[in-house]
Amino acid sequence: MNKEITREDIMNDAKERDVRYLRLMFTDIAGRIKNVEVPISQLKKVLDNKMMFDGSSIEGFVRIEESDMYLYPDLSTWLVFPWSSENGSIARLICDVYTTKGEPFAGDPRSNLKRILAEMKDLGFSHFNLGPEPEFFLFKLDENGEPTMDLNDNGGYFDLAPTDLGENCRRDIVLELEKAGFEIEASHHEVAPGQHEIDWKYANAVEACDNIQTFKLIVKTIARKHGLHATFMPKPVIGIAGSGMHFNLSLFNEEGKNAFYDPAGELELSDSCRHFIAGLMEHAKALTAVCNPTVNSYKRLVPGYEAPVYIAWSGQNRSPLIRIPSSRGISTRVELRSVDPTANPYLAMAAILQAGLEGIKNETPVPTAVDRNIYAMTNKERMDAGISDLPSSLSRAVSALEQDEVVKSALGEHIYANFIEAKRFEWAAYRSQVTTWELDQYLKLY
Repeated sequence: MNKEITREDIMNDAKERDVRYLRLMFTDIAGRIKNVEVPISQLKKVLDNKMMFDGSSIEGFVRIEESDMYLYPDLSTWLVFPWSSENGSIARLICDVYTTKGEPFAGDPRSNLKRILAEMKDLGFSHFNLGPEPEFFLFKLDENGEPTMDLNDNGGYFDLAPTDLGENCRRDIVLELEKAGFEIEASHHEVAPGQHEIDWKYANAVEACDNIQTFKLIVKTIARKHGLHATFMPKPVIGIAGSGMHFNLSLFNEEGKNAFYDPAGELELSDSCRHFIAGLMEHAKALTAVCNPTVNSYKRLVPGYEAPVYIAWSGQNRSPLIRIPSSRGISTRVELRSVDPTANPYLAMAAILQAGLEGIKNETPVPTAVDRNIYAMTNKERMDAGISDLPSSLSRAVSALEQDEVVKSALGEHIYANFIEAKRFEWAAYRSQVTTWELDQYLKLY
């Protein structure tokens, strides 16, 4: 979807396609898509980087006495949404947030990722590619348009209609994504009933994160047109597999060659790849706070449902945290399997990249690969193999983050402070709840 586009291209396209409203989109620290909607009459002002908004209204951004912020649109993200309204078309531009001094705002996740990418280039690498694999559930809406807990089907992995009643919805989502410029590689029913996955072609780190946010918006919009609610909640239903968002990662040198590939290396992996994996493993516990940022994330990260819970890597099996898919050459990549769809993609990508680069800089040795099913190993066997566990709760993950200077530096002081505060509050609110499980277990018994 990466393309060169000029001011003139945008103004001409807006006129030809009867664009009436413009959504200026950005992402807050929690990963939620925010937008300032303006009439198309403001397009020139937008393109001149003159559009202001109140940053104090966005949680985790700034205090009220320093609230004025500017939205600088990334022209390459110009998109006229495939669906239209009776009052004309709606377009969007994804923006970076700037201060009144004309500097990138330290609390803007997208700008923060660009900061880490600049550090990557200083190390002699040209770009970093990300191929995400987000999963989601489809639930039926009630007569008031509110989500129910009724799944849209009883299908399983790769099932077809009539079992997969979400097939029409998923097909329409794919068609709308293609209209929006996505190159779809796969679309199928996932393991759990009501669960779906749509994969598209990798892109450079910033564009790939933009695509994740656009993907979520399109999926939710089209699902609602089908009377369904799409949720990216990691574990909405007990007893079945949760939703992940595996990150396929590849690093390129200044000659444009895949820095993870070495035909002479063991498994045809380069030293840079091995050090990158080692960096991810060394900082895995702190990364979990960013890649799995909700209380519900840890209901997915439990043994028995295919989600990774052990810090290990392998070129063969799918039970460890990190897997090396079989493709080599330009397609050599590292798959980090713990990430879930509630993660802010810009923050997750920044933290993952910083951890991996730290491994490369320090030439951190990678532990021995674990090529057997870790779920079938005993506690002693895992200990003997040096395999530790990912944090089992948001609280433990946040504690790990607080002790990890590398991942903290990837977020920057502003984002880190606000992220920690929000997550500590979320955990405290969760701990104070009395759940249905507790009532079922204890109300009559005691």
